[in-house]
Amino acid sequence: MSTGLVSVAYVVASVLFIFSLGGLSHQESARRGNLYGVAGILIALVATIASVSDSGIVAIIIAVLLGAGIGIAIANKVEMTQMPQLVALLHSFVGLAAVLVGFSGYIEPLTYTTGAEHTIKLVEVFVGIFIGAVTFTGSLVACGKLDGRIDSKALTLPGRHWMNLAAIVVSVILGCWFIGTDSMALGIIALVVMTLIAAVLGIHLIMAIGGADMPVVVSMLNSYSGWAAASIGFMLGNDLLIVTGALVGSSGAILSYIMCKAMNRSFVSVILGGFGQTSSSSSATGDEDQTAVEASIDDVCEELRNADSVIIVPGYGMAVAQAQSGVSDMTKLLRERGVNVRFGIHPVAGRLPGHMNVLLAEAHVPYDIVLEMDEINGDFPETDVVLVIGANDTVNPAAAEDPGSPIAGMPVLEVWKSRQVVILKRGMATGYSGVENPLFFKDNSRMLFGDAKDSIDKLVSGLRD
Repeated sequence: MSTGLVSVAYVVASVLFIFSLGGLSHQESARRGNLYGVAGILIALVATIASVSDSGIVAIIIAVLLGAGIGIAIANKVEMTQMPQLVALLHSFVGLAAVLVGFSGYIEPLTYTTGAEHTIKLVEVFVGIFIGAVTFTGSLVACGKLDGRIDSKALTLPGRHWMNLAAIVVSVILGCWFIGTDSMALGIIALVVMTLIAAVLGIHLIMAIGGADMPVVVSMLNSYSGWAAASIGFMLGNDLLIVTGALVGSSGAILSYIMCKAMNRSFVSVILGGFGQTSSSSSATGDEDQTAVEASIDDVCEELRNADSVIIVPGYGMAVAQAQSGVSDMTKLLRERGVNVRFGIHPVAGRLPGHMNVLLAEAHVPYDIVLEMDEINGDFPETDVVLVIGANDTVNPAAAEDPGSPIAGMPVLEVWKSRQVVILKRGMATGYSGVENPLFFKDNSRMLFGDAKDSIDKLVSGLRD
């Protein structure tokens, strides 16, 4: 394929990627957005393979087939509850690719440069490898925390901020040495040392962030992977890689900002240490005589039958129990009875942005009754029954009522303002942030203990009788 046709294909793929991001911004158009993205990837792959010389075509095709096979196997095996850690793992692959491509581009460059152009290229190589190494190890740690293989609590080493600063300063010094040396051997030494420092920095940065901030971390690492790809794109002179990396990097940064705003957090405060460093809030632990009132299936069914308005607030517990299909059936039954049923979704519900929206869409819940926190928060005082299914931190009143709480100021779904709150949980454990929830002890709160799927199925049976 000629260079001109490859460039045209890359432009078409870039436009499709932009359409994909636009489609993914709304539930109704998300499926179309995915199709745009798939089409863009296919066009980019075909154009890239067609532009490769005959000597390398076999290796490229084998690599593509292997990657596709592994991707299909993972996609078929991974459940929706494991999607956050899968996304983090995929980010690590992008970071590792940036490191490997950076080294190969320095050792065997596609084109030889001189003067200022050569200096710019060295900067691109160094920055791409640095960001890639941080993304690689940081994403692996985030994947481990989300999967429960690594403790979700923040690791707060003494002087950790100074350690991070020292790592960055040393990396800058190595970068100056790398750019200034004419010896490839010394350049490789500088790159290897910097890569090791960046890898340790990535581990330390994410280990120091608590579990409740992991959704923001995944989005942040997504941004890092995009900028790493863009840096490598500049090094390779690949316009599509530059555009795609910039799209991923900027969209990840914007999403991180939106999520931090939803949690009343600054991006810097997340990076420097997250929630989870305090196990409880003062209001939750101030009265040891507090007891939660337990409800029965019959009690909740009666409440739902007599309700005019119901709001369902799903959380990660619903995803773990795979209760979304039962929730959809219950919604249909209640709406057939004339009950106004809606869903309240917190921006960081679950462990990945949009996690709950995808689960509800999978269960065929109508898009128009799935509302974001800002859209529905003012309706709780006029709501008869709120069903909280596996949510915890996102409905914690300590955020609004306890200035000393670790989550003080975080916008939450104000479910306690409704007439009756029913909380479906296995037990009284804290949420992912490790903060106690006073909602369990409110006068208008009732606990329905048990597996969420089993409880929802019993509620559906009771409503049908």
